[in-house]
Amino acid sequence: MSKNYLFIGGSYGIGKSILQELASSDKVWVASRTNEGLNGPNIHHIPFDVLSDSLPLDKLPAHLDGLVYCPGSINLRPFRGLKPEAFTNDFEINVMGAVRTLQQVQPLLMASEQSSVVFFSTVAVKTGMPFHASVAAAKGALEGLGRSLAAEWAPKVRVNVIAPSITDTPLANRFLNNDVKKEKAALRHPLKRVGTTTDVAQLAAFLLSEKSSWMTGQVLGLDGGMSALNVQG
Repeated sequence: MSKNYLFIGGSYGIGKSILQELASSDKVWVASRTNEGLNGPNIHHIPFDVLSDSLPLDKLPAHLDGLVYCPGSINLRPFRGLKPEAFTNDFEINVMGAVRTLQQVQPLLMASEQSSVVFFSTVAVKTGMPFHASVAAAKGALEGLGRSLAAEWAPKVRVNVIAPSITDTPLANRFLNNDVKKEKAALRHPLKRVGTTTDVAQLAAFLLSEKSSWMTGQVLGLDGGMSALNVQG
């Protein structure tokens, strides 16, 4: 039976890969600033800026079987160079955007027999890393929000969080824009490569599906072993 999924963001990178996994058999609504490359009979685009707009609920279906919150940031710099506004901006896009969105669509999620919400964190929450203070603080809050909602909304809505390491996406391009940078990034991981959008999309599709129907409140590391293993050489 066809499912209804809402993506906040998703017109490129990880979000686009996930919806490509789903759109052949399910209906997908993408609320994002651009619709570049969003083609297909099951894909519906809604112009939307998570920082300033309210979702037009009249353009959404009567129920949602899943929601993927894609907006994020990679704001890496020394702590002494981070102004308070940087923390506020990262918190706004990573956490408050999710809060406002979910408060609007909660009735649609509850209208499904069981729905699933997927957030994206970062390996830098579990594994302390230099220069990640702002983004790790925001993503740590998002993990807390995810667990809290998983408890509050059970059993109707499942909420899980994917915490990847660096993934080859447009957002991470400045860290992976040549072979030397890619090799150095790969060598920091026990599996000796950086993540791909397909890696993340397959896990997200699993979390949205009934195959993960007994899983909620989890933060899942998808990081080439970085957060769990100390492999030298």
